[in-house]
Amino acid sequence: MDGGMQAPPPIPPDTGSGCHGGRETMLAAAKAAGKGETLERLIADYPRGPHDQPQSMCPAFGSLRVGLRMRRVATILSGSACCVYGLTFTSRFYGARRSVGYVPFNSETLVRGQLYEDIRAAVYETAKPADYDAVVIINLCVPTASGVPLDLLPKQIDGVRIIGIDVPGFGVPTHAEAKDVLAGAMLRAARAEAEAGPVARPRGPKSDLPTVALIGELFPADPMSIGGLLAPMGLAVAPSIPAREWRDLYGALDCDVAAAVHPFYIASVREFEAAGRPVVGSGPVGVEGTDAWLTAVGRAAGLPGSRIDAARDACLPALRGVLAGNRIDARITVSGYEGSELLVARLLIEAGADVPYVGTACPRTAWNEADRAWLADRGTHVQFRASLEQDLAAMQEVKPDLAIGTTPVVQKAKERGIPAVYFTNIMSSRPLFGIPGAAALASSIAAQTRGRERFARMVSFFGTAPEAAPAPAVAAPPVPINSLADSMGS
Repeated sequence: MDGGMQAPPPIPPDTGSGCHGGRETMLAAAKAAGKGETLERLIADYPRGPHDQPQSMCPAFGSLRVGLRMRRVATILSGSACCVYGLTFTSRFYGARRSVGYVPFNSETLVRGQLYEDIRAAVYETAKPADYDAVVIINLCVPTASGVPLDLLPKQIDGVRIIGIDVPGFGVPTHAEAKDVLAGAMLRAARAEAEAGPVARPRGPKSDLPTVALIGELFPADPMSIGGLLAPMGLAVAPSIPAREWRDLYGALDCDVAAAVHPFYIASVREFEAAGRPVVGSGPVGVEGTDAWLTAVGRAAGLPGSRIDAARDACLPALRGVLAGNRIDARITVSGYEGSELLVARLLIEAGADVPYVGTACPRTAWNEADRAWLADRGTHVQFRASLEQDLAAMQEVKPDLAIGTTPVVQKAKERGIPAVYFTNIMSSRPLFGIPGAAALASSIAAQTRGRERFARMVSFFGTAPEAAPAPAVAAPPVPINSLADSMGS
């Protein structure tokens, strides 16, 4: 069925390192097994920081999440059983309610190349056009390090697309960027289809207006809010990336402007640029952020200044009023791994908060440079590829009224009587853009900071928690933010 495809090259013997054998060992094994070009692309797209990479969940969860959220898309994992168990457990924790395929292996099937044949058989068994538009196969650490060649799989089976990707923990720094690995691969396939001939329209009525495609996972109401901001310019919102179904990929690529609201989608941006679409960064947060973003989008779309001014005049006065009526009088530290940390910090500052530190697990890119510069001008230290130790050091030095961060940051803050909330559950589960974002953020922060006195009483009553045993030394030691020179590019 695949046109007499040649058998894959032999897979080198297993070194016995397993998925915990260390990054350098796994990298060397993968390169020796023929994955050098794949790894070079991953390293170029998702560069690490000075401390290797942030502490985070398995990166493959990001790709798994993108696939599980799409209609008529099946996902198959190839990796160690413990990894697959953890990933499928996490997918159900996030409410995907979707089955995840798994191709098991052992040392013998790995060494003899049988794993590739088993994956190929699983793909043919799954790729039923009545059920699926696409089948995604994700190589985890061990199959990637062993050179299992997903690129030899057929590109289509009975019209069902076959998308094979490598998402090793030693090649992709964060699960946020792993979302882009799959989103970019799907966009590349969809772009090739659109260039070859007519393709299916996205569901729903097609707008007659020029459109803007939003890149990044957003709160469900945010695209509607952004659509309202764009309407006075005569623009509409295209299907977002990551997409909800395959045909939405065509609608996104058919946009007039792409907006990298989450700035780490490097592979996705590459596909929009290859399709001839201009890309803008940042997002419409607060008054200044919205003003700059609408201007950038309007210029990228080739609109006259009068239409850009119409959009600005329609929303900026109302935004000023909302921010004036929802002031935040608090000192806040922000850290997370979603990619929207800088945007949240901008909105907090415009609402009156003092934000001396922002840590993000994501890298510095062209698409968050405007946000970085804006924050730097206001005295905020931005730490890209932030380690847990750096986030903790900042929180402990600043002693904020509220710490917004990852789970271990929240835990450590509460031990010290500092109110704290988990970035993903609180910030990412509320509107961020336009008037709804400005109003929702202020009310949430006010509710959280009111708990400081209660936390202080609890710590005083129960006493401080016992300190854990000292952790092993890390490559990136905590650095007090007040003693740092300008290291924004780290």
